[in-house]
Amino acid sequence: MTARILDGKQLAISLRAETAAKVRMRVQAGKRQPGLATVLVGDSDASKLYLRNKRKACEEAGMLSFGFEFPASTSQKELLALIGELNARADVHGILVQLPLPKQIDPNAVFSSVNVKKDVDGLHPENAGLLAQKGTQPRFVPCTPAGIMRLLEDAQIKLAGKHAAVLGRSNIVGRPLAMLLINADATVTVAHSRSPDLPQLCRQADLLVAAVGQPETVRGDWVKPGAVVVDVGVNRVSDKRAKSGQRLVGDVAFDEVSQVASAITPVPGGVGPMTIAMLLENTLRAADLVDGTD
Repeated sequence: MTARILDGKQLAISLRAETAAKVRMRVQAGKRQPGLATVLVGDSDASKLYLRNKRKACEEAGMLSFGFEFPASTSQKELLALIGELNARADVHGILVQLPLPKQIDPNAVFSSVNVKKDVDGLHPENAGLLAQKGTQPRFVPCTPAGIMRLLEDAQIKLAGKHAAVLGRSNIVGRPLAMLLINADATVTVAHSRSPDLPQLCRQADLLVAAVGQPETVRGDWVKPGAVVVDVGVNRVSDKRAKSGQRLVGDVAFDEVSQVASAITPVPGGVGPMTIAMLLENTLRAADLVDGTD
């Protein structure tokens, strides 16, 4: 068996074009350009690259982009003061604080301080609670889980009645994705570093999502034949054949797993592009909420 490739890059191109068209219509109607503020604390090269890509995507969609970068020594008080300013700015509709944050800053205090209508990452406790509560809808869903669900929907992968295993329990991916899968009538297992016999747990899943942040953790013999596998990981590993001396791999051993699964997301070109497409949709949604047009 050779798995079908779930092409997030191609779908994201289509979704971003749709968002850009909606932004043009909004501006032509005399409304503000949607504006996204990104905030980075620290000097991580990977985080800087992610934010550059996000800002570039905003500009290509006709949105305003505001970048703020601070040293790793920045205090929580200083960061919260900036967020207060961004909450008050009429030209800023969405606020994204890049993770991870330095140890002196409490992420929950930061997420709670963001105006809930500008919470394009979906990490404010109110939005997280609305997602977890049956019968309610959050204003925003975290971008990566939202992108995964859209990719599965586009591929016409049925979730109702299926067993889904999510490897990872972060607030950004694992926990919100589990809620979305439950809402789609899947039976969900959330596994993590303390879960016993992880390979056997994975073999029971019709849908396996790997978000553990460890390169090529999921091997071919971990996967149920015919399962759908979604790889959230982005890891750099040494490769002397590559010009840069490194290459990107996911949390899944792609060459092995693609011979067992029925469908799989590649790295790169799978979940990553969908995350940015969902961020643009959330920013447009935030503009409608903040400006009172929704």
